[in-house]
Amino acid sequence: MEYKERLKQFIQELKTGYLPSVSMDFVIFGFHEGQLKVLLLQWEGIHDWLLPGGRVRLNENLDDAAYRNLRERTGLGEVFLQQFHTFGNVIRNTYYAIEETLDRLGLSPEDLEGLPGRDVSVGYYALVEYTKVKPSPDLLTQEIRWCSIDEVPRLLFDHNEMITLALKTLRRQLSYQPIGYNLLPDKFTMPQLQQLYETILGQPLDRRNFQKRMLGYGILERLEERKAIGAHKAPYLYRFDMASYQNALAEERMFII
Repeated sequence: MEYKERLKQFIQELKTGYLPSVSMDFVIFGFHEGQLKVLLLQWEGIHDWLLPGGRVRLNENLDDAAYRNLRERTGLGEVFLQQFHTFGNVIRNTYYAIEETLDRLGLSPEDLEGLPGRDVSVGYYALVEYTKVKPSPDLLTQEIRWCSIDEVPRLLFDHNEMITLALKTLRRQLSYQPIGYNLLPDKFTMPQLQQLYETILGQPLDRRNFQKRMLGYGILERLEERKAIGAHKAPYLYRFDMASYQNALAEERMFII
């Protein structure tokens, strides 16, 4: 099926099977080779990038729709997913005029007849383990790939603002909830965990103080295994004690780093 036909099919489905005026957008964070990355997609036939998004079916709860859309994008069913903001400005095109955005997407105002004039988007951010994600393009997507948080290009709509606000929210979360289970391998070293925190916070942390605090929270289990790293002393491997980790998430304890 040609792109134009797929586009018309997509718009027709929006008119008949989904909640009008409400969309959702996802800031999907992954951590790989010391970099915090975000998942971006490119619609077919355009050079611009945007965040993965989705719609809510007429008989679907909002959070259920979010998990469904995220599963379709990443192939993962169990991830950390959280609402962080609702974007409802009348004009949500930060860099391009509405007409220019439609043109970039291969649309015209006539194509959108029968749809509400504006969308309110519920923003979610997700934390996923990079190596387990299998990005999946949808009907209109030409490419989907990871991008370093420091190299995100100019995105369509207000999606750059979404990433900025999601990152601020993630940084605040470090003060009251643990981070790491959905971003690191099952087994990891203390330096790997510290590097993750430093990358998210954008600043270095004292090694001894960080290790003391993290161990004091009671959410880590030190294994007898060590990670071989050449001639250097091999550091111990750790994993999260999931019962304690989930309790810490539920209780929102103060995690002062």
